[in-house]
Parts: sequence; structure tokens; C-alpha cells
Amino acid sequence: MIYPIVAFGDPVLKARAKDIPQDFPAADLKQIVQDMYDTMYHAHGVGLAAPQVGKSIRLFVIDSEPMIDSEDEETGEPLPDAEQGVKRVFINPRMVSETGEEWGFEEGCLSIPGVREMVYRPETIVIRYEDEQRQVHEDTFSGMTARVIQHEYDHLEGVLFTDKISGFKKQLIKGKLTRISKGDVNADYRMRFAGQGRR
Repeated sequence: MIYPIVAFGDPVLKARAKDIPQDFPAADLKQIVQDMYDTMYHAHGVGLAAPQVGKSIRLFVIDSEPMIDSEDEETGEPLPDAEQGVKRVFINPRMVSETGEEWGFEEGCLSIPGVREMVYRPETIVIRYEDEQRQVHEDTFSGMTARVIQHEYDHLEGVLFTDKISGFKKQLIKGKLTRISKGDVNADYRMRFAGQGRR
């Protein structure tokens, strides 16, 4: 099932998501994960957090492959030591550490279409999470994949990328954000607006 994406302005995006209990039905969890992947790909995203589909639970999916430069732009040859894309589900994740030099990248968000801003994040993360079989992992990620994970993890904490930009930048995009929250937006996927149902 393709979910509508929850737009900026919906309170679910500002709430801290709740853990998924161990007795949560496995078949239901598997279906939610599949639906989230389907929704993410349909909207041409590289990550999607459960609050973005109206579910305030600690779950997100990523596929960072489209964000990775693995070839030389001029020759088309594979780059040595190129970062590999990661496709994974993260259930009940906990950020263990964020280290390394902060680097900037222009981020966007499916819940805030048409807005992109420079966000600075640490280079490397260690994150503990469960997979679909509820097995616990603790893994290290760097570069673009770490950034995608940090962005989606923030959603579970009720934090949007627009919360991480300067007050001056926030003032500049305030009108755009207001229009998005009211449903005045162009997106090539279905969206759900606070108090307006879906469109």
C-alpha cells in the first residue's frame, strides 16, 4: 500500500515516536515495512520515517544508493573506495555516537517538498537498532548513508531538517512552510495535510 506523505505542519512530525513493543505482531510489522519501502520508492525518496506516514512509532527505512557517487563523472569508471549504498530497515533505533568533522549538504524532505537547505552533520555514526526479525545490531556508518540515517532518526525525535538551520534562513523559508502546511504545494505523490485529510 502506498501511504500519503504527512506534510509539514502536522503535529505527528513534531512528536517523539514510541518504541515498537516486542509483542507487536510480526506479520503486521513486515507489512508496514514493505508499505514504507513502496511509499518511499513511489515518492523517489532515499529514506522514510514512520511519522511521515502518520505512525508515531520508532521505525524508518532507507536506501542510500541513489545518493552515492560510485563512478567518476568524466570517465564513468567505478571509483576506488567508493561508499556503498545501504538498503535497510531500522526498528527502535538508538543513536550511540556521532563523531567526526561536521560537513554540509543541501537536504530536502518528502514532508517539505520544494525546500532544500544546507545542513551540517557529523561524518560518522554508531547506531543500535533491530532488524525485521527483531535481531539487535550495532553498526557504524559514514558519509552519505550516515546523513540519510541521521535525517530519518531525527524524524523519530520530532526534529525536522528545517529545525537545524539558522534563524535567518528559517525566516526566509517561513512563507513556503506556511503554504505547505495549508496544502498549497506541488508534489508528484499524495500528501496528507493537518486538519484536511489527504489529497
